[in-house]
Amino acid sequence: MSNKTNYPKRLIEVDLPIKRISAHARREKSIRHGHISTLHIWWARRPLAACRAVICASLWIDPVDELCPQEFRDKAASIIKDFAKKVVTDKDLANHCSTENWSEWKFLAKTENQLDPNNPQHFNILRDRLLDFIADFANWDNSTQQDYLETSRALTQAAHEALGGVPGTRPLVVDPFAGGGAIPLEALRVGADAFASDLNPVAVLLNKVVLEYIPKYGQKLADEVRKWGKWVKEEAEKELADFYPKDADGSTPIAYLWARTIVCEGPGCGLKVPLARTFWLTKRSSCKVGVRIKYSAGSEIPVCEVISGNITNLVTTATVRRGAVSCPCCGFTTPVQSVRRQLSKQRGGANDGFLLAIVANDEAGKRIYRTPTKSDYEIVDKVEARLKQQRHSNTILSLAPDEPLPPNGTLGFRVQNYGMQTFGDLHTKRQKLALATIASIIRNLEETEETTESIVVHQCLLLAFGRLQDLNSSLSTWADTVVGANRGQNRLPMVWDFVEAVPFADAGGSWSGQVDWVVRAINHVSMAISHTGIAMQAPAQMHPLPDDSAHLVATDPPYYDAFAYSDLSDLFLCWLKRATLDPKTLFSLESVQSKSPKQEEIVVNPAASIDGRGPKDHIWFSSQMLLAFRQARRITKPNGLSVIIFAHKGMKSWEALLDSAIASGWTITGSWPIDTERPSRQRAQESAALASSIHLVCRPRNTNDIGDWRDVLQELPQRIHDWMPRLASEGVVGADAIFACLGPALEIFSRYSSVEKASGEVVTLREYLEYVWAAISKEALSTIFKEADTSSFEEDARLTAMWLWTLSSGGGETGKMPVPQGDGKTGNMPVPQEEEDVSDDDDESTGKKAKITGFSLEYDAARKIAQGLGANLENLTSLVQVKGDQARLLPVSERSPYLLGKDAGKAPVKRPKKEHKQLSLFDTETTEEVSEDWGDTNIENQGKTVLDRIHQTMILFAAGRSEALKRFLVDDGVGSDKRFWTLAQSLSALYPTATDEKRWVDGVLARKKGLGF
Repeated sequence: MSNKTNYPKRLIEVDLPIKRISAHARREKSIRHGHISTLHIWWARRPLAACRAVICASLWIDPVDELCPQEFRDKAASIIKDFAKKVVTDKDLANHCSTENWSEWKFLAKTENQLDPNNPQHFNILRDRLLDFIADFANWDNSTQQDYLETSRALTQAAHEALGGVPGTRPLVVDPFAGGGAIPLEALRVGADAFASDLNPVAVLLNKVVLEYIPKYGQKLADEVRKWGKWVKEEAEKELADFYPKDADGSTPIAYLWARTIVCEGPGCGLKVPLARTFWLTKRSSCKVGVRIKYSAGSEIPVCEVISGNITNLVTTATVRRGAVSCPCCGFTTPVQSVRRQLSKQRGGANDGFLLAIVANDEAGKRIYRTPTKSDYEIVDKVEARLKQQRHSNTILSLAPDEPLPPNGTLGFRVQNYGMQTFGDLHTKRQKLALATIASIIRNLEETEETTESIVVHQCLLLAFGRLQDLNSSLSTWADTVVGANRGQNRLPMVWDFVEAVPFADAGGSWSGQVDWVVRAINHVSMAISHTGIAMQAPAQMHPLPDDSAHLVATDPPYYDAFAYSDLSDLFLCWLKRATLDPKTLFSLESVQSKSPKQEEIVVNPAASIDGRGPKDHIWFSSQMLLAFRQARRITKPNGLSVIIFAHKGMKSWEALLDSAIASGWTITGSWPIDTERPSRQRAQESAALASSIHLVCRPRNTNDIGDWRDVLQELPQRIHDWMPRLASEGVVGADAIFACLGPALEIFSRYSSVEKASGEVVTLREYLEYVWAAISKEALSTIFKEADTSSFEEDARLTAMWLWTLSSGGGETGKMPVPQGDGKTGNMPVPQEEEDVSDDDDESTGKKAKITGFSLEYDAARKIAQGLGANLENLTSLVQVKGDQARLLPVSERSPYLLGKDAGKAPVKRPKKEHKQLSLFDTETTEEVSEDWGDTNIENQGKTVLDRIHQTMILFAAGRSEALKRFLVDDGVGSDKRFWTLAQSLSALYPTATDEKRWVDGVLARKKGLGF
């Protein structure tokens, strides 16, 4: 049965240049200047490139569709031909076009009859040019280019009117989980109206600035923010000058570097130990600077010295590793439990720290590092008196946040283990004083200036203030020359050595720097937006818009258990409300003491029930997402569309999302993977995070038809067979390809109100997905073993190949961690280095994290793969190890006992040699390499399968046993089996380049010709 409707398809339902869009989305992750991400921190923000492309493709009609109005074809052909002519005549515009599209635009511009909107043979040409335009428009450099903006808006208007829109009106794009504002911003950019709603008040403030204030006031707003930002700095500097004095030689401190401390628990020691991941301050070739810690006889307090030059062997070795602390004097390691206990007595130890160094600029502007002095500590001691003075003058709220941190166990929050109880505990006393002072000045500005424009300026300054406090806490880090923060991540780990920035210095972490980032974003957005949108606080489960009002609902819903959005935003909200006169009005709080709303937040959070939010579990997530999608369905016009963006690793989360979408009345008509995730990010290196975000395209279901289970199953394999090669041609493989196949597969299932078996039993989505995984696995296997009969391979070979393919990230390299895309210090926006912390899986007695070797998958995913290939994990215990919710494909070296029998005792011995990572999409690591010391004994067990024999030859190669390898392949006839070499070649392509397995199997393949095969 075909899914015919009375409405023409949109471009996104038939095609999308995902490879080119992905390239622009990846590049955008390293762009900071003018990007809305610099306005304020938000988590899992979508790249503007992807949002822009998806919205265009969702609003524009496919000219090839038989139901496409001729009116749109006529206008679109005229608009796109005019653009092509501009490309040819405008050298600047031509430079903005990609090389691959340039020849197409040139040909179109010079051949008037090449695009006839009345000629069916030319409809495909028009579609291709529209897609080419979308691919080029995704480029950040084109996002404010007027020719692109005008063309996109003209096409949006043409599609809107062709679909029945009233002339002079615009299509409405709605995002009920607006978050960082990327989707509604791009809707405005391409000429649509935008309605953004979110439950979180910080997100609402951010969206109001982006959608309402910047388009209305433009450059004038940027000028006013810069003007009043300078005034705030001058006022703060006057009030705080005594606490950030210049040095006697005229140098200006810009940062104070601190370390928390504990007392060494070694027998007879009792020295105070500074906790630091490194005592190097900078390792630049022109200037190497570090800290040397010494202890004087009879003193338990260390002294430090900043040293430079040839100091490689003089800088003190790091004292903390995975939460355990080693004493630089006696060498005793204080375990994690004791470290936590000691720091808990200090409420985290931010105010009992040890000053390692002061970073300053000399009178010539040169960066210098100096040893702390007694006066540096005396200044800090004076802070308490000023804090007491200010506490008495603050009557609305406490001076610094005394709101409690979320319960221990909350997603991403670990600092409670170290005694931090309130949000104020995250800051030193001097940081509290500085932030409270600046908050008071901003609040006074709001009280003094009461015009509409001044209120808008005040709210923009709040964003700068949020950025400032993000960089001014005891969780901020020193990254060689700049200040970094952890709040952009989805967690709040412990930081042992931290930086205390001078808030009005000309350096990272300063107030002026944060104002500058906000001003740049205002300037950039104002160049791209011609009209305002609407931002409102509302839960997605109770959307305020009326029925049938939205032309497109595009949204990026919460990622199951990946982010504690409200708890993370409280880091900012607790300070932001202290910088405004009436927090209840601005942030829609029930009282000034309130934090972000949490009761209606749709997340899975095991700790939520502790503080009265109710059980935020899988059932909660599914039920509330169902309500949200029903509301989205209600407000969408009958001929409207929805795009749901999701990038979570877990099968359980995907099933919850998909089940909710289908049950709420949506038919899924497509899915597109777009690379939106920074591959070097923390989560990508530690978990099975997707490299792509999957964009599910949905239509309102307009039928109550019941599907026949046999028909659905019959159509499924062909649909996957048609779709997989397209994904492969775009470089989409592995887990990204699996989830990208869900759209075509679910279109078959979701077109019906329900699917029933012959018995009348209703088929659940979960049951159907088992068959989907089977179809995907079989199709992927035929892709892996091209021109080979996959049925001739045993189940262990099929499972291994599919397992490794699932973990692959493109380019034929399984689990390869791509090179970072410039996130380091581009635009002076640092991405801090990973901080060491101890998770629940760590051994607290030693502080060491258990190493995981092999290639790991979520168990449910592994089970589905195996089942789809006709394999059973329970029968493959020599190949796969299951532990909890994880399944692990064993490294070849660990299979020696099974493969070699009694001879395993003489198999390659694992020994520490050099530290490297056995990379995979999951957290995998090994620090072992195979020894070549192995006796020349015979192999007792020749293996039961082709995969076993390949693994045996790999072990022989690793051990340097050339003669044994030759006998095994030639005399024993193992190499005569064509399946052996076919499988070995496939494994070579599947194993990551950084693994022993890849090196070993390539070594075996290199012997093939020399052995006569």
